[in-house]
Amino acid sequence: MAVEPIALPLPAPGPDLDALLAALPDSPAVFLLTAAGGQPYLSKTAVLGRRVRRLLMAEGKRRAALNLRGLVEHLSYWPTTSRLESSLIFYELAREHHPRNYLKLCNLRMPSYMRLLERNDFPRMQVTTRPTGRGVAFGPFRSRASAEEFEKAALDLFQVRRCQEDLQPSPEHPGCIYGEMAQCLRPCQAAVTRDEYASEVERLVEFLSTEGRSLADTVERMRDNFSADMQFEEAARQHRRLEKIQSVWRSRDELATGAASMNGVAVLKSTEANAVTLLFLFDGAWLSPVDFSLQPADGKPVSLDRRLRELLHALEPRLVTQAERAEHLALLARWFYSSWRDGEWLSFPGRDDVAYRKLVNMVHRVSGV
Repeated sequence: MAVEPIALPLPAPGPDLDALLAALPDSPAVFLLTAAGGQPYLSKTAVLGRRVRRLLMAEGKRRAALNLRGLVEHLSYWPTTSRLESSLIFYELAREHHPRNYLKLCNLRMPSYMRLLERNDFPRMQVTTRPTGRGVAFGPFRSRASAEEFEKAALDLFQVRRCQEDLQPSPEHPGCIYGEMAQCLRPCQAAVTRDEYASEVERLVEFLSTEGRSLADTVERMRDNFSADMQFEEAARQHRRLEKIQSVWRSRDELATGAASMNGVAVLKSTEANAVTLLFLFDGAWLSPVDFSLQPADGKPVSLDRRLRELLHALEPRLVTQAERAEHLALLARWFYSSWRDGEWLSFPGRDDVAYRKLVNMVHRVSGV
C-alpha cells in the first residue's frame, strides 16, 4: 500500500529537537522511529505529538517505560482519520520492517470460514481459519460459532455428507443418522456414484456463490407451477421450503461471501476538508487509499456518481499471495465486526455491479457535506 509518509530527520538532543517535537500535531497517526542500528520502532497512536515526546523526552523529566532520546535519527509518520486505515498502514509497515513477527505485532487473528475440502473423492464442508488452498471458501464470519451455525443450516438444505472420515465406500459401512433421515446421499454406503455426489456438491457451491438465488429461484418456480395446476397443498409446501431457504441465507454474517473474489469499498473520513478516503478491496486484496474530494475539479460541475464510476474503473487489482489475501480479509473482518467500526462499507460482486446511489449517499454521510 503505497502511502507517502511525512519524514523528519531528527537533530541531536537539544533545543532544536525539543522544538521539533513540540510542533508535532496531537492527531491520530502511524509512526516509525529509526536509528542507525537495530530494528525500527513501529507504533500507532491517537495523539502523535504526545506519544513521540514521551519516547524522546529529555532527561530529568517524567520517565517513560521506553526512552529513545539520543538513539533515534529519523521520524516518519502517516496521519490517519480511521482505525481501518491505521490498521492497514501498520500492517504493511510491520510486514516490511518486522517480517518474522508482523502478525503478532498487528495482533491479527484469522476469522472463520466455510471451506469445501476436495482431498477426498466425496468432498465435504469444514469450518476453518485457513481459507487458502484447494476448494471454495465462504466467509469471513463474525466468529467460529456463527460459521458453524450457518454451515449446519446450509447443509440442512442439501444432501452433502457431514462426517469427517476419508471415505472408502462400501455397502457394509454402518452409515450415520443423517443418511437415515435422508439428509445425506450416503456415499459411505456406495448408495450414489461419484458424479451424482459431485452434482449435489455443485448445487451447494452454487447456492453459496449466488447468494442463495440458485436454490430459491428453483423452488419459487416449482411453487408457482403447482399453484397454476391448483395443487395448493404442494404449492404451500414449496412456499414453506422457500421461506426456509431465505431464512438460512439471511442468517449468515454480513461479510460472508466468496472469500477469493470479495470486492467492496470502505468510505472513511479524510484529513482533508470536504473529502473522504476510499479504501477499495478487489478480489480480497486492499488497494492504496484514495482521497476523494467532493469539490468539482477545475470548476466544472460533474456528478459524484459519474466521478465515482470513472475512479473505480481506472483502478487496477493488486496481485497478492493466498496468505496475504487471508490477512487482508482478516483486517477487514476485525474492523467491520468490531464495536469501534468507523466509516461505512459497501460490498459489490464486481466493478460493473456497484450500487452507486448507495455509495454516493455513503460519501455524503461520512463527509457531512
